[in-house]
Amino acid sequence: MRAKTAVVLGAQWGDEGKGKIVDVLSGRFAAVARYAGGHNAGHTVIIKGQKFVLQLIPCGVLRPGCKGIIGNGVVLDPVAFLKEVSKLRDLGVDVDGQLYVSNRAQVILPYHRMIELAAESAPGRQKIGTTSRGIGPSYEDKMARSGLRIVDLLNPKILQTHIENACQEKNAIAHALFGSAPIDSAKMFDEYAAAAEQVRPFVTDTGNLLNKVIAGGGSVMFEGAQGTMLDIDHGTYPFVTSSSATAGGAATGTGVGPTAIGTVIGVTKAYVTRVGEGPFPTEIHDSSADILRARGNEYGAVTGRPRRCGWLDIPLLRYSNQVNGTEWLVVTKMDVMDELAEIPVCIGYEIDGRFTDVVPADVQGLESIVPRYTTLPGWQQSTKGITDFEHLPLAAQEYLRFQERESGAKIGMVSTGPDRDQTMILPGFADVLETLSN
Repeated sequence: MRAKTAVVLGAQWGDEGKGKIVDVLSGRFAAVARYAGGHNAGHTVIIKGQKFVLQLIPCGVLRPGCKGIIGNGVVLDPVAFLKEVSKLRDLGVDVDGQLYVSNRAQVILPYHRMIELAAESAPGRQKIGTTSRGIGPSYEDKMARSGLRIVDLLNPKILQTHIENACQEKNAIAHALFGSAPIDSAKMFDEYAAAAEQVRPFVTDTGNLLNKVIAGGGSVMFEGAQGTMLDIDHGTYPFVTSSSATAGGAATGTGVGPTAIGTVIGVTKAYVTRVGEGPFPTEIHDSSADILRARGNEYGAVTGRPRRCGWLDIPLLRYSNQVNGTEWLVVTKMDVMDELAEIPVCIGYEIDGRFTDVVPADVQGLESIVPRYTTLPGWQQSTKGITDFEHLPLAAQEYLRFQERESGAKIGMVSTGPDRDQTMILPGFADVLETLSN
């Protein structure tokens, strides 16, 4: 019998609307666990017109009785975490006793931001387009076995020694390479020792907690951050994030074994967007991009940066489904396409004169892609708020069925607006959700 668990992740370059989808589904789960990334991942949830922007905290906390868990695969800035907790409290969200932080998660400290910001700004360096929040350097320290974990943050002696030693090293590196001003280790210790005491009530062995929930027959959702094409191994390297954004990261990032993963749900927009640098084969370079950006409000939830917009890329979606073992797709922002008379969809690539439907591994290959499109008819009718598949215009139905046929995964949900209620659940997926529900 399958465990009552599901991974919900981005099938593209992030910003697919995972926050809303996790929120819609979370009412059926006992716990929602983040397994990767840091406060560089913005999830926007709108409930009855009220807007919640979550950067680090799992969307499950917006559901009374649903545990929100920050797993060991996440990198956590204690100060940013506490600010987010404070905002949620101000909005009336009861986070106390409902939100948990892994004692094995890595800590982001000010010198991580210093290093990342200096590296991104340095002349001659390849710009990745990071949020400069210290995510990458924190993961670097983790892999170098020189990082600080939450369990050590709570020990003042270990924290002080770590900060003094790290600042001595990082200040020297940043000054030598980038000419950065040094960071005051004593001031940093005072700030983070105080923050540690406020974080302490949230800290526990979240791997043990999650395994107990699953063993007791409870249901768990693993909430992805960013998207498949930003995964450190499987994305468009080096223009990627520093963690495992794919389904495999759910096991390593939470302490739950891979055999406990029940199903994988990929979230894809009806088109594609990307923030920051890096290859983007189906990027639109005419006024259609402005239409999608305006109608879809395509600006980063964390940075406010305008997102690059492109047409749906079937080879990329098929690759994402393969890497993740995706069984079900959720298509978001369907209503953004309502005004288009025709909709190009990429069905393959031409690289150096040869046709392929395989996503190349190298950046040069990705950048030399000439997309090959088929054109589907638009529907030019409003789909906003429609919650019954049969009530969609026929052309909109066919657009969805085309994605399903070509990508190899079944469509289970469609979002036709930003609010929690503007969502349709297709019959086959409704049965799956019933088995996942507590």
